[in-house]
Amino acid sequence: MTNTMIGYARCSTDKQDLAAQKGILAGMGIAPDRIYTDHGYTGSNRMRPGLDQALAAVRAGDTLVVPKLDRLARSVPDARAIADALAERGVKLQLGSSVHDPIDPMGKMFFNILATFAEFEADLIRMRTREGMAVARARGKLRGKKPKLSDRQQRELRRMYDTGDYSVSDLAELFSISRPTVYRTLGRQAGESTARAA
Repeated sequence: MTNTMIGYARCSTDKQDLAAQKGILAGMGIAPDRIYTDHGYTGSNRMRPGLDQALAAVRAGDTLVVPKLDRLARSVPDARAIADALAERGVKLQLGSSVHDPIDPMGKMFFNILATFAEFEADLIRMRTREGMAVARARGKLRGKKPKLSDRQQRELRRMYDTGDYSVSDLAELFSISRPTVYRTLGRQAGESTARAA
């Protein structure tokens, strides 16, 4: 049985900074190479590579440390599933300075209350975001992402592709865009041609 502390930190967007969370974990004595992170992944998204690495790194007797429960999960079922899986493996879960004890009824209740609040907070954020987007859309200020290529560049890309002399990879390199963007542009151009023909 080992007795290592493994840290986990997460930010929902690329604009947020992990420094504060890493500082909290370092202040608890967790080595920088034992702190796993996810940047740009929401708590409701279960595909979190950093969390998967942290869960794979802990062994029986270890402690997984998270600054706050909402960094680990933003839904009650997800939080409980992670906590139960850790308990089954003999791994402790520490939220800030408090160690979650799944056997203690009070600790279990407190954990469930925290998870419920984290889920409620996430739901409020989603609701406010949807409301804000609806208002912006109604005012004509929300038009979606700007295309990476101008209309002229898109037409030129289509023309070059139609010659058969350029592969998708060639076009991606020439226009400094990704291959998926080339495919999307070609699809858009094809759709516009069909609409004009009809």
